[in-house]
Amino acid sequence: MPIYEYQCKACGHRLEKLQKISAAPLTDCPACEAPELNRLVSAAGFRLAGGGWYETDFKSGSKKNIAGDTASTGGEAKPPAKGGEPKPAKDGAAA
Repeated sequence: MPIYEYQCKACGHRLEKLQKISAAPLTDCPACEAPELNRLVSAAGFRLAGGGWYETDFKSGSKKNIAGDTASTGGEAKPPAKGGEPKPAKDGAAA
């Protein structure tokens, strides 16, 4: 259930109320009891970001990670180095 913010036009009192989406907006101010409450528009408390969260969540068995190994690397899945050998250091020294 979302949390809605309200402000009274008469006295300026602000409040938050946990309500169902289908619930009617509040109209009476609890501070001054005037029918002057207005629902405010506010930013969402969360943000869905990242690629493929919906693909990899709620999967089971062999289909658990259909998007590659992006969750552990924090980005795109990277192919292994050629031949599976580690790359040499830039200065020519062995790692």
